[in-house]
Amino acid sequence: MKISTGKVVSGKVELEGDPLPEGCVVTVLAPDGEEFFELTEEEETLLVDSIQQAEAGRVRSATDVLADLPEA
Repeated sequence: MKISTGKVVSGKVELEGDPLPEGCVVTVLAPDGEEFFELTEEEETLLVDSIQQAEAGRVRSATDVLADLPEA
């Protein structure tokens, strides 16, 4: 799993750093308006780990997660 940053130029996404392999499937998160976010290295690692867990089927239902939350 790789995380890359880029920008849209003439309607196409141009990535910074090493190019991804031809035919690679990507997901693009685009902020609304002036919003943006940056991840620390630790947050990037956590995100990649979480995606890998989800891809491996190691997930919990929303019902289970909500059931574990303390009541307000």
